[in-house]
Amino acid sequence: MIHLPMVRKGPLRALGVRLALAVGLVLVTVAIIYADRDGYRDVNADGLTLLDCFYYAVVSLSTTGYGDITPVTPDARLVNVLIVTPARVLFLIILVGTTLEVLTDQYRNTLRVTRWRRKLKDHIIVCGYGTKGRAAVDALLENGYDKAKIVVVETSEVAVRGAAANGLVVIEGNATRSTVLNQADVKHCKAVIIATDRDEASVLITLTVRQLTAGQVRIIAAVREQENAALLKQSGAHHVIVSSATAGRLLGLTTTSPPLIDVVEDLLTPGQGMALAMRSAERGEVGTNPRELATLVVALIRRGKVLPLGGDQSPSIETGDLLVYIRAEESNVSATV
Repeated sequence: MIHLPMVRKGPLRALGVRLALAVGLVLVTVAIIYADRDGYRDVNADGLTLLDCFYYAVVSLSTTGYGDITPVTPDARLVNVLIVTPARVLFLIILVGTTLEVLTDQYRNTLRVTRWRRKLKDHIIVCGYGTKGRAAVDALLENGYDKAKIVVVETSEVAVRGAAANGLVVIEGNATRSTVLNQADVKHCKAVIIATDRDEASVLITLTVRQLTAGQVRIIAAVREQENAALLKQSGAHHVIVSSATAGRLLGLTTTSPPLIDVVEDLLTPGQGMALAMRSAERGEVGTNPRELATLVVALIRRGKVLPLGGDQSPSIETGDLLVYIRAEESNVSATV
């Protein structure tokens, strides 16, 4: 099931509510007529039974009106003017409104999904919207990625509602199933981020993505245990992040060198202080030393390999290199200005 942002309640639920209102309105009308049944005249002149009251209520509310049962006393006619006639109008509004709402919602939802699929290309699929998934989406948005290009795949109803409330497109389903990934158009996506809570699910999703895309889509996965990282890479993941090992290293770093953890948190926390960024090398920078640039470059990425800048000799910038540098966050710059 595809959940676009600001999804309204389902048409079946709306239909059920309106049907219950219509039935309740008929029952109330029958009760009123039955209580004042002596004020009505039947062509058979044998008085109104409960069935006759149901019959009269239905034909009156549906505007059929055969005329075989008519109000003759002033009280009965007053009830028809003040209660039955407004109930008739309300009954018609419920029936017509239900039909129009169901048809309109179905058409609008189909149109939105079709329009969304037509524009969907080079998007990023995030499998899992827990703590890791939300952080990954926040990082994408922080780096200027379009929210409309992010598709979340999640099974938890709570997480689905949370992602939809944040304006994200959500596909409710299990990401280990090829049908669900095909709904997210995995063959034309830019990358797949796997942020599930179980390592075995991450492995299965990786295998499914690689099978559907023939290894043409970049896969970034997170695992809890270090021993499963190699299995994920063998399954087809291009990058694997071990959450437990990373957390353990940060804990050790905090113990031995407390100031360093403040720098790491500053780099990883969006909207504060410094942040890691990456850009392509400009033509005028080719052949120069990265340390001579105005920006603080910490590494070069050349043909998919990371070249650190430590040591006495630093590699010169070549055409096609990517520069990893530290930039100041906008909020920090604004505060400084």
